[in-house]
Order: sequence, then structure tokens, then C-alpha cells
Amino acid sequence: MKLRYATTSPFARKVRVAAIELGLAERIELVLTDPWTAADLRGSNPLAKVPVLELPDGVALYDSPVICEFLDSYAVAEGLRSEAGRIFPQRGPQRWRSLRRQALGDGLAEAVIRRFVELRRPDGQRSDAVIARQEAAIAAALDVLEQEAASLFETPSIGEIAIACALGYYDFRHPEAGWRGGRPDLARWFAVFDARPAMQATRPPLA
Repeated sequence: MKLRYATTSPFARKVRVAAIELGLAERIELVLTDPWTAADLRGSNPLAKVPVLELPDGVALYDSPVICEFLDSYAVAEGLRSEAGRIFPQRGPQRWRSLRRQALGDGLAEAVIRRFVELRRPDGQRSDAVIARQEAAIAAALDVLEQEAASLFETPSIGEIAIACALGYYDFRHPEAGWRGGRPDLARWFAVFDARPAMQATRPPLA
């Protein structure tokens, strides 16, 4: 299997963290890909986005929720994980809670990306309304996560992985943001989760 990824993408990082946690890292070839310049990327993903997982039979999977769930099922099929050890719970309230948290983490990352892109636009092209909308989404997501921090696991399901990658991306793009202020429970949870080897191994470069 080949994973086309970008080092700064929080969604590609989510896939890489999931692969490491599932014991699949050595079975995946990492292919560093710039989605803006890789002319062949659209052959794997018509949207020309990363991550993309290219399988040996020629099938390409995208985007990160699909890839992560495939890897979860693959790890079970290969005997690397038991049903109880899946990062995607298969039934009941725990499954829907985990999927909702994945959606919240992915949405937080998307809002950070959109804010970052908008802030980089030249004067006269920048939309204050877009920036304000993304900042409101970021703050609301962080506040919900603070309320739920006590029930976040230190061992990963896909929800925790998505949330941690989004928080890491926010730190990466906006280290001055100070989101930990007033959110002590979320900050404590993230400090523990961020120390996991899978998170350490996938940190985006500082420059």
C-alpha cells in the first residue's frame, strides 16, 4: 500500500497516526506529495487532495475517514487487532460518539485551514466575514471539547485521533492562539495524548 500525504496536512497526519496505532506503519509506503504540483495526483483522487491510499490492486481510497476505517478493518483481518481493539467501535453509543468526535475534529481542522488561507490573502481580497466565521467555529469546537474532555480516552479511537491532529495543527499554524487558556481539561488531555509515539512520529516540520 502507498499513502500519498503532505507533512502539514492534519488529515494525512490522522491517517498516519491511525496506521501506527494499528501496527500497520511498516506495511505502508509513504509518498510525499504536493497536491498543488503533483500532476498525477488527480489520477488517484479526482479532487487532487491528500491523503490518498493506493492499494496493490489499483484501487485508490480517499479521504481520511474512509482510509482510516479501511485500515481499521484491514488490521483486524490481518490479526494485528482484535475486534475489541478497533479504533472504529462497531456498534452502540460508543460508535456514534466516536464518529461524531471524528467529525468535530475534522471540522475544527478545516476551520483552522480556512482561517489560515484567508489570513494569507492580499489586502483587498481578504474577507473579514469569512475569518470571523471560522474563528467562531474554532472557539465553539474548542469549548465543546473542553466540556467533553473528561470522557476523552487516552487510548485512541478515531475520534480522539482526529481531535488530537486538529489541535496539533492549530498549534502548528497559530502557536500564538493560546487556546489552552480557560480550557484546562482539554489541555491536560491533549498533553497526554500528544506524547504518544504515533503523535511524536508524525509531527509537521517547524519550517
